[in-house]
Amino acid sequence: MSGKRACEKQLLADFPTSLRLLTAEDYKRVFNKNPVKLVCPPYTLLAVPNLEDFPRLGLIVAKKNVRNAVDRNRIKRLARESFRLNQHQIPAYDIVLLARRGSSQLPNKVLFGHLEQLWIRLQKRASK
Repeated sequence: MSGKRACEKQLLADFPTSLRLLTAEDYKRVFNKNPVKLVCPPYTLLAVPNLEDFPRLGLIVAKKNVRNAVDRNRIKRLARESFRLNQHQIPAYDIVLLARRGSSQLPNKVLFGHLEQLWIRLQKRASK
């Protein structure tokens, strides 16, 4: 299988390391490069264009905003799943998703709906 086809197949199947922001430099780049900022009640999304052909996601769920580890893990799991399902529609941006205070009080369906709206808003902003 060629590299591009393998990458396309991988984009549809899972959430590999290549689709994640891993280093402090990756996060700093997003925070320092005048990011696109989108806000909804449970999340703040910061994004900057990257040089890849695919989007990458970084998550920040602070203990200050979400007290219980179970809730922090649930929020991260939902965000990764939403990103995985929508990554083919998301433009090639490095994205940092920050959980806001009170996000742990919302049910999964509501959180997932807000994430869907953020991906759509990012796509519209990128096409401008």
